[in-house]
Amino acid sequence: MRVLAAMSGGVDSAVAAARAVDAGHDVVGVHLALAADPGTLRTGSRGCCSKEDAGDARRAADVLGIPFYVWDFADRFKEDVIDDFVAAYAAGQTPNPCLRCNEKIKFAALADRAIALGFDAVATGHYAQLEDGVLRRATDADKDQSYVLGVLTAEQLSRAMFPVGDTTKNQIRQEAAERGLFVANKPDSHDICFIPSGDTRAFLGARIGVRPGSVVDAHSGEVLAEHEGVHGFTIGQRKGLGVEGPAPDGRPRYVTSIEPETGTVRVGSARDLEVHAIEAERAVWTSGQVPDGPIECTVQVRAHGGLADAVAEPADGGIAISLREPLTGVAKGQAVVLYRNDPAGDIVVGSGTIADTGSLPNMQ
Repeated sequence: MRVLAAMSGGVDSAVAAARAVDAGHDVVGVHLALAADPGTLRTGSRGCCSKEDAGDARRAADVLGIPFYVWDFADRFKEDVIDDFVAAYAAGQTPNPCLRCNEKIKFAALADRAIALGFDAVATGHYAQLEDGVLRRATDADKDQSYVLGVLTAEQLSRAMFPVGDTTKNQIRQEAAERGLFVANKPDSHDICFIPSGDTRAFLGARIGVRPGSVVDAHSGEVLAEHEGVHGFTIGQRKGLGVEGPAPDGRPRYVTSIEPETGTVRVGSARDLEVHAIEAERAVWTSGQVPDGPIECTVQVRAHGGLADAVAEPADGGIAISLREPLTGVAKGQAVVLYRNDPAGDIVVGSGTIADTGSLPNMQ
């Protein structure tokens, strides 16, 4: 089988490519140039897709003895990931750019080009397991990335490979060292790749501009502070509200709702954050088949955490979800991914983009 290995310059994708070679596949490595003007160097774990990363990927390919290319996807990345990210925040939403990159770049634009060139599959260093089209959580729970892959369709999964998903991160690093891959101890990237400074508010402010509004008490309606744009806030945020001191009862305040049309950011208590129902749009069912009725599942609303048992049902191209216990910090624009418990590991059933939430009575 001809396999295109997406090599980011990190240890995971390098070992994924190596394992594809070991499996007897005809492997070609490719690094995606996603920045129009990439930085010269990374700084520790900040940023990725830099010139340094491209060089690291090329050296790993040399060690493996496979052909290597750099493909320029900067324009597509800007349109489908960066512009989408900025627009979502301007609309008071909280997007996940890594999820969008997987959906639009790695398993759409990249995979489409790979298939057109005669490749059978794209291999990446994601921590997830895939067998016969069934997507499962990774063996390493701390590194599991099935959440950001939950947006992939059955067709996209049919041409994907995740060779490192059955191994822990520590073992991957050890394997890389044994193979002579000098990226074995390279730090993981923890920031949004196109914001290497880590200052998301400044990045958004430079692109959206000043759009003044008010921070308002969710119960009394009292104006507590002024702000320069809703892009500086997300649901569940506690710090950086511009409000002096806690609520009158001495408890912390949290962002409970964002109204981009009026520029109003409402703040309330931790209890005000509790959500019992979720409405999602743009449903994706990883099997390719829409369930014919309600399904018992576990939902996840953030890349790390935000889990609850629930009942989910297809509804007008989306998903209606009733939670069996409340979740907090659930924001519009986030993905909600559905899992079904299975003895062999949690299976990804589908996903949707959160369009609305409700505080319905908890199910019994």
